[in-house]
Amino acid sequence: MLRHHLLLIYRNFKRYKSSFFINLVGLTAGLTCTLLIYLWVNNEIQMDRFHAKGSQLYQVMENEKTEAGINTTDLTVGILGKTFLNEIPEVEDAVTVSPAYWIAQSKLLVKNNIGINGAGVFAGKNFFKIFSYPLISGNINEVLNGKNSIVISKQMAMKLFHTTDVLGKEMIWENADMNGQNHALISGVFNNTPPNSSIQIDFVVSIDLIMEPSSPFLEWSNHGPNTFIVLKKNTNLQTFNAKIRGFLKLKGQNNRELFIRPYADGYLYNKYENGKQAGGRIEYVKLFSIIAVFILIIACVNFMNLATARASLRMKEVGIKKVMGASRRSLIMQYMGEALLLTFSSLFISLLCTELLLPRFNEITGKQLSLNFDWQLVLILTGITSLTGLLSGSYPALYLSGFNPAAALKGKLTYTGRELWTRKGLVVFQFTLSVILIVAVLVVYQQIDFVQHGHIGYKKDNVLYIEPQGKLKNNAGTFISAIKKIPGVVNASSMNKRFIGDLKSTQGDFNWEGRDPKQVIAFQHAGINSGLIETMGMKMANGRAFSDEYGSDSTKVIFNEAGIKIMGLKDPVGKIFNLWGKNLQIIGVVKNVHFESMHEVVKPMFFLYDAVHTNRIMVKIKAGSEQETITALQRVYKDFNTVADFDYRFLDQDFQEQYVSEKRISLLSRYFAALAVTISCLGLFGLASFTAERKLKEIGIRKVLGASEWGIIFNLSKDFVKPVLIAILIGLPLSYVLTRQWLNTFAYRIDLQLWYFAGAGLIALLIAWATVSMQAIKAGMKNPVECLRDE
Repeated sequence: MLRHHLLLIYRNFKRYKSSFFINLVGLTAGLTCTLLIYLWVNNEIQMDRFHAKGSQLYQVMENEKTEAGINTTDLTVGILGKTFLNEIPEVEDAVTVSPAYWIAQSKLLVKNNIGINGAGVFAGKNFFKIFSYPLISGNINEVLNGKNSIVISKQMAMKLFHTTDVLGKEMIWENADMNGQNHALISGVFNNTPPNSSIQIDFVVSIDLIMEPSSPFLEWSNHGPNTFIVLKKNTNLQTFNAKIRGFLKLKGQNNRELFIRPYADGYLYNKYENGKQAGGRIEYVKLFSIIAVFILIIACVNFMNLATARASLRMKEVGIKKVMGASRRSLIMQYMGEALLLTFSSLFISLLCTELLLPRFNEITGKQLSLNFDWQLVLILTGITSLTGLLSGSYPALYLSGFNPAAALKGKLTYTGRELWTRKGLVVFQFTLSVILIVAVLVVYQQIDFVQHGHIGYKKDNVLYIEPQGKLKNNAGTFISAIKKIPGVVNASSMNKRFIGDLKSTQGDFNWEGRDPKQVIAFQHAGINSGLIETMGMKMANGRAFSDEYGSDSTKVIFNEAGIKIMGLKDPVGKIFNLWGKNLQIIGVVKNVHFESMHEVVKPMFFLYDAVHTNRIMVKIKAGSEQETITALQRVYKDFNTVADFDYRFLDQDFQEQYVSEKRISLLSRYFAALAVTISCLGLFGLASFTAERKLKEIGIRKVLGASEWGIIFNLSKDFVKPVLIAILIGLPLSYVLTRQWLNTFAYRIDLQLWYFAGAGLIALLIAWATVSMQAIKAGMKNPVECLRDE
């Protein structure tokens, strides 16, 4: 019996080649897309979930009540972890770790070595006890005991020493934020951080190096590092959060509250609004999971439509089987088997396609995904494929097996209104999803273009920055004077932070005339050298910038517009701002600048004059002479610092990295939207082809009676264009709601224009019309003799 069913399935596939090919391509594309998205989603979900103590590992967070609302941050007091261990019995272990950007780009070197750039963190003694970064060598209890201890990765050990047997060896590391070179002894080597770790580090140094008794991070009024804790088993999370909420009030901080979140959730659930969790990368995970389901459903709809449309060609087969005693159940099993066999055939092809597409997909997503056939993947693939086969084959199987034997044998199949509308409804559903995806692509593209080219308050093009090493550190003034003489250098200056995404904030120890003592404000701040504002193309709204022409500006301060607004100052220039016990005169107001991505609002900020410790040298170079200017910069740098290597980075790179996720989403959405539209058109093409074939005699008779070719083409096309028009009317309002919701994640965003939706509707309509008209024109141009000739 099975052999008989397989033979019939083979013959049907062979007989209806066009339908078989369309279904095979559609299902293969759908399964390939689903498999790629599954690999990506699974990787995202598994981020940071490899730690042995993961179920007990939490990060301490702070909610700060400010004038602008509640600001949620992962920056905490430096002694919080130690205090928790002493005062809260539910805490089993705790560690203080610096944010990744503190020493993200450091130079590691040994004697007679120009050095290698590496990313590192400061961490407490029990870092390797809490986090599962296995040590290859070194004692887990002692590796970070010494202030000058350093633990390096296996990869870094091989680069520097060509061996991992490096315990006790001396090395040097330096960073633009540190005062000088740091000599350290290697106390351990850890395995390279796995790809599914959100922290990618090359070395770890003892946090005792910066947590000296005089460190401001040890004061309860300040914050800076991250705090991670391990809770004892069976500790209730809600009860614990309630217990620590007012912990900082006991330390004199009335406007800050604590809570904890699972460490592994920090990667996906990284966005907060007014103190409440409000999504994050999890939104993209949900989005692409939905897209995968939609594309698979579109492919299934194609199968249903083509199978039911060709039902008239299989009437006699059904009639004979029923007369010979076949039950409806056996017929259902046959047609379901047909669908499952086709789907599993598509799966094998999709596995090959996935393997071929993975290198490009990894390039787009920035991942290292691979097809590893473990039990989980096999189970998922079997489940998805079986579900797809059952879904796509269910309606045709029930429909075909329900024919009346007598009517089927006579070939008198009548299409009820419900059946016709079901088929058209499926087409509407397909194109509704396609329209939504087309609108999404247009909106995402426009928003990304806006954040990249919109007004950000400074000019990022042709600006590079250098982080001086060795002799130039804290002595960049003469170097800046020298490089200004290079013909291709437009201007140069320096600052003490990275220009993008590296700004600290302060809440206390400042005052001004007329301040409301109850007002809580968090100010971002940066130290800059004279000429920085001009070099970066920032504009003054009032007053002046720091300048050497006025002598020392060390007792002066400049605010941005957001800062002046929240302070409520009418005529700020000339007024006194008391900061950390020192009176500073406001000399200028700079127009708002986006030092963070456009997901964030511009925050209140002030700039202090600092010519000594500004170790990021910003250089504006002339367009068109970049290579010659960089070569000249390198020569001058070598004159000042013969030992250190000349490293530079363009500011535009940092700017683009803020939107890496959005750019990847934009590119992927374009691919998936094109795929969804293509699969939908494949189904429409198959239906149009079959309809034209079924109406050949009608076309021949019409032409004999004088109907024009274009009249016939129009009649054939209109029935397929109507469902697409309905899909456009349904899809556009839905797409408006969805794209508006996505745009709301940006503090600065485009306005939704009418042409986005009109354009998407027109694109869908033109694609559908072009797909159908190909078959309509082919049928309309046929010779009437060929149309009327019978077998």
